[in-house]
Amino acid sequence: MSVLRLTLGARTWREGLYGLLNLPMALIGFALAVSGLAMSGGLLVTFVGLPLMAGVLLLLRGLGTLERGRARLLLGVDVPAPDPLRTREGKRGLLAWIGAVLRNNASWRATAYAIVHLPWALVTFTAVSVVWGLGWGSVSYPLWFWALDDKPGISVDGEGGGWVWDGPLDLLFVVTVGVLTLVAGAVLIRATSAVDRAMVSALLGPSSAAARVWQLEEDRSVVVDTSAADLRRIERDLHDGAQARLVALAMDLGLAKEKLTQDPETAARMVDEAHGEVKLALQELRDLARGIHPAVLTDRGLGPALSSVATRCTVPVTIDIDLTTRPAPAIEGIAYFTTSELLQNISKHSQAHHATIDIWRTHHRLMLQVTDDGQGGATPTPGSGLAGLAERLTAVDGLLAIDSPHGGPTTITAELPWRDRDGTSGGVRPR
Repeated sequence: MSVLRLTLGARTWREGLYGLLNLPMALIGFALAVSGLAMSGGLLVTFVGLPLMAGVLLLLRGLGTLERGRARLLLGVDVPAPDPLRTREGKRGLLAWIGAVLRNNASWRATAYAIVHLPWALVTFTAVSVVWGLGWGSVSYPLWFWALDDKPGISVDGEGGGWVWDGPLDLLFVVTVGVLTLVAGAVLIRATSAVDRAMVSALLGPSSAAARVWQLEEDRSVVVDTSAADLRRIERDLHDGAQARLVALAMDLGLAKEKLTQDPETAARMVDEAHGEVKLALQELRDLARGIHPAVLTDRGLGPALSSVATRCTVPVTIDIDLTTRPAPAIEGIAYFTTSELLQNISKHSQAHHATIDIWRTHHRLMLQVTDDGQGGATPTPGSGLAGLAERLTAVDGLLAIDSPHGGPTTITAELPWRDRDGTSGGVRPR
């Protein structure tokens, strides 16, 4: 970063202006917080204390909204709004609203910001005022030094006599001091702005707990949508596949029954065709059951289940599973279906000649890695299978990492939380 850009850049001006505006905004917030809470606290013995306190907290939340807007405009940091006010389920009216304001931690964090912001605002206001006042005053000194006292220059003894700065070298010295002050001031402004960003993000944004709750709610909606889509798929497969085939089979057997006495040969042929239909219906039901939860996974675990999946892949697959114990059934099922879907992608899109599956446990996580030597270029574009897979993993606090340059190879790593089959997270056993 050039010194000129650091000193005169738009960012420095915006952040310096933010530092100057800190003091009036902090004075308003501090006065409102201290006087409002003191007054409402003293009136808690009356019926107006709690409503007054809730009103003060609501005003401080509004002031926090203004501060987030100021930070967005001048500091370039977009702090999301905190969790909204929520009354208890089934509760309405003034008391429910007051309770929602008092229980909401964002209200109290906005109050804490208003109180602690004033001392810091004094620091930033003083720092920006001094460095800009001294810096720009010194830089512009050659333009106004002649207006001092009865003769040009700066009097050293303060009484109009003595050494004055009015010569060319004196003016150059003063301007140099001003430039150095502005450069140092720009660095100082950047440093104070970093503290301002951290303070606004920590106290005026959503808390980590609220953000986690929001994320869990989003993940839950993804799981619900995915489950609903799976149920619709199963219903469609049953209706269009096995059910339709069984209905046709029942009709064929009815016709064969009618012809049994009149035309035994035709009836035998129809029964033979019905027997073939029964085999197809059974195969469809087995495939459907395997898509829901394969019996081999429940009975024998990931190794045999994935070996069965690997045999249906169009390329040879090497499997290396390093697990001394089995994870919880839910985690085991997610690992199985994740691997199965990745192998299907390899069969359909990769043009690979070989693939490998590695599964191991590290700390409290189950790691799964699928690699192929195909053409690469796999990306989780919106609506794609990889994007859906990443969403499903995120819903259980997992993640999906994709490394697939064009030309290959492709390495996709899935990480899942480890839980033992008794529901605990188990011990730590690094690989």
